[in-house]
Amino acid sequence: MCGRVFVKTTIPDMVRRFEFAHPGEVERLGNSFPLWNGAPSLTYPIIVREELSTSMAGFVSARWGLVPGWARDGGGRPPPVNARCETIASNGMFRKAYASRRCLVPVDGYFEWQKLDASGKKKQPYAIAMKDDQPFAMAGIWEEYADKVTGELIRTFAIATCEPNSLMATIHDRMPVILAPSDYMRWLGPEPDPRDLMKPFPSDLMKMWPIDSKVGSPRNNTPDIIDELGRGPTDLFDV
Repeated sequence: MCGRVFVKTTIPDMVRRFEFAHPGEVERLGNSFPLWNGAPSLTYPIIVREELSTSMAGFVSARWGLVPGWARDGGGRPPPVNARCETIASNGMFRKAYASRRCLVPVDGYFEWQKLDASGKKKQPYAIAMKDDQPFAMAGIWEEYADKVTGELIRTFAIATCEPNSLMATIHDRMPVILAPSDYMRWLGPEPDPRDLMKPFPSDLMKMWPIDSKVGSPRNNTPDIIDELGRGPTDLFDV
């Protein structure tokens, strides 16, 4: 799964990096980023197709944790933050969003925990990023619902996951779907089922490194969160 991310790129730089997308409303999130330890329920910049009938893309803000439009009060249980690629097209929670409301979730990296014993209580956290240290886009789906008190439309999203690549398989059995830039517009486009895009990203373009367990608390939101244990980030675990 993918339940924690980091976005060290500022909003203006993120807009420049994904220059094909109109900046839209996302600039007002500027004071919230960089975000070194991003958890679900927070608001993030995502990229959507601006109108279902066009090919234009734009940045919008959305809360991490998908709430379907029919959940009038936002739902009574914690909303899902991930959607498995194997069932995203058939699961009632995800299928409508997958068919017509797909999005890109730009990040600089994410965190995952490796279980070190059978009980799962002892874990080692890792940071995962691109080898070139550039932002990248995870594949997501989005929805919106009306706040039952104010009537305000609240946008939410979840991140698609798939089987791990050889790098991620050393610590976990899932990974987020990461898209190549050449596939961005296809994922955002009107095609109802681009399932061939939901595949493990090449290991040789990624790196990971062990980090301190303080990442477990989202309240710890400082740049040193992504420092490698004992030294700065390295390519120790590149394959």
